[in-house]
Amino acid sequence: MFRVPRPPVRLTLALASVLFAVGVLGLGLVRAAFYDPADPGATWSSAPPAAGPVVAGKCGGVPLRATRSTRGFWLTTVMNIDWPSRQGLPEAQVKAEYDKWLDLAVAQHHNAVFVHVRPSGDAFWPSEFAPWSEWLTGKRDGQSPGWDPMAYMVAGAHARNLEFHAWFNPYRGTQPGPGGPGADFSKLAPNHPLLAHRDWALAYPQGKSARLYFDPGIPAARKFVEDSMLEAVQKYDIDGVHFDDFFYPYPQAGQDFPDDASYAAYGKGKARADWRRDNVDTLVREMNERIKALKPWVKFGISPFGIWRNLDTDPDGSDSHGLEAYDAIYADTRKWVQEGWLDYIVPQLYWNIGFAKADYAKLLPWWVNLVKGTKVQLWIGQGDYRVGRRAPGATRPRSTSTSTSTRRPGCWARSTSARNRSGPTGSARSPATTTTTTPRPPCRR
Repeated sequence: MFRVPRPPVRLTLALASVLFAVGVLGLGLVRAAFYDPADPGATWSSAPPAAGPVVAGKCGGVPLRATRSTRGFWLTTVMNIDWPSRQGLPEAQVKAEYDKWLDLAVAQHHNAVFVHVRPSGDAFWPSEFAPWSEWLTGKRDGQSPGWDPMAYMVAGAHARNLEFHAWFNPYRGTQPGPGGPGADFSKLAPNHPLLAHRDWALAYPQGKSARLYFDPGIPAARKFVEDSMLEAVQKYDIDGVHFDDFFYPYPQAGQDFPDDASYAAYGKGKARADWRRDNVDTLVREMNERIKALKPWVKFGISPFGIWRNLDTDPDGSDSHGLEAYDAIYADTRKWVQEGWLDYIVPQLYWNIGFAKADYAKLLPWWVNLVKGTKVQLWIGQGDYRVGRRAPGATRPRSTSTSTSTRRPGCWARSTSARNRSGPTGSARSPATTTTTTPRPPCRR
């Protein structure tokens, strides 16, 4: 077979290079021949081409502000701080006062209200699990007021296009005396569950400020508390189930929560602090599971104390130096977010920027980072009743227009003089103006 001699390698590479150069040159000549500039007089600029028309409020087509936000306030009923203005009012007056609060929410461009419907083992609806609230009826006899406040509250909110979040305190059984029954069983309504289950009741702290709690360490008590709240989810078209920061009580100096009996029965060898956290974790997890099984569209959210743990205690903590919810009240708020047990979380960041123990500007980024990568929405609880007050360590402002004694939803006021009984129309300032938050602090009682 005849074989053609192979050309030298150097000659092959040279011919390939020439052919490539000719091809590129030819392509360039073809493009030049058919090029037709849109603007022959235009000059060349090094600036990048515009991404599109400039639209106010957008960056690269993405809104600068969230397309949806939650704007609302907490409306507490305990001790008649917000609503109703007094115990035992006629039905028509209670409804009229509530309507004013809703109208105020609409006027302030809110889209949600968070109403205290179970302040302390009681109910603002006809319940099989709890007596009627004395803050509505003015009595501790368990007798019905003759109408259904919860049905009216939900309907009124929805008629104004407001979400209705039912706010519950799970473990509290009473309020301290003299306004509430304290730890005196003889002052409870006859159908109060802690009368029938005294083994579930714990009094804390000792003395005049004592109140009764459902023991979080007893599984049957926890199940009963869950059932009492889920009853409202089942019966009413509420949009959310809402807890604040009250789980185990805040510690009193020199007094520990008296749960020796339940710890001995159910502790299973765990350290007491871990066992208490497990009890709260179980409540949160089970409530989420049971709400979703009952009505998957109902949101479940918690507004916890604003510090999980401090950085000097835990490397994952915030740059703060205040009370730690994880250790003091056994609320592992970080875990609740990481496990996805909540739809939203509303940390109570009531402190000013620059406050050494709890700097708003340092705590807010900590919470933002916590929810990243989760499905839990972050809303911020703002204490706007503090606007105008001197921050700790700050010099007194020159302006004297710093009145904060007007009555607004969810204020921390303890003295009667700090509450304007005329209702929302008597307020000198709006209850909330901040967007993307739930800007009302729950009352500290």
